[in-house]
Amino acid sequence: MSAIGSLQTVEHSGMLKLYSALFYAGSSFLITVVNKTVLTSFRFPSYLFLGIGQMIVTLVVLYAAKMRKKVHLRLEGYTFILLNDAFTAASGVYTKKKLGTEGLGKHGILFYNALFIIVPTLLASAFTGDLHKAVTFQDWGDATFVFCFLLSCSMGFVLMYSIVLCSYYNSALTTTVVGAIKNVAVAYIGIFVGGDYLFSWTNFLGLSICMSGGIVYSYFTFNPKTSLSYEGAQELKIRITEDSTQKEAII
Repeated sequence: MSAIGSLQTVEHSGMLKLYSALFYAGSSFLITVVNKTVLTSFRFPSYLFLGIGQMIVTLVVLYAAKMRKKVHLRLEGYTFILLNDAFTAASGVYTKKKLGTEGLGKHGILFYNALFIIVPTLLASAFTGDLHKAVTFQDWGDATFVFCFLLSCSMGFVLMYSIVLCSYYNSALTTTVVGAIKNVAVAYIGIFVGGDYLFSWTNFLGLSICMSGGIVYSYFTFNPKTSLSYEGAQELKIRITEDSTQKEAII
């Protein structure tokens, strides 16, 4: 029975899968634009302090809403990028796994993720001097900057919620691909806006390949015909497993 139960996962409707993915993509795109405004246009010196603000908003929103539950070509650059990819993939898989844990749920994952990470982030900010730079930033009296800063903090909560929601209704792979498509879309826009993109055919070709792969994957994932075929194959696999398990039990 345990083998059968592990294979029987809850199937969500195609609309929920699509809307949650679009919600994640849109939230991720908007927070990228807002963060770029805060960090680049206003030259805010501390991205760590900005991240702390986003986590504080997440904790405040979840606690205030009473959603908390008690539960029992530089080598250095490429190294950080690969580590980021590895940790992002591990986070996606682990989040998907914990979403099925009874008693924790989407809100619990968000709350404890922000709660556990805020202390080491605050220590890192203080140790590197970013916290001092952020506190002594001269534009704290600028209403436009304060609005953008608070908007970024609020969007941090929205983004994290959209990631968990997308992972809940879709697979961890789908969430990762949606995020990659968003990143490439931002890079495409950066070619024409911002003035900080250095064009090269190698880079442009890589972006195009990444975008093409994401679009093809999204088509086969969210297209009703192809998704139904996949679900049918999964149901057949479960039935075959059930039949074989029952035969083994009889023997």
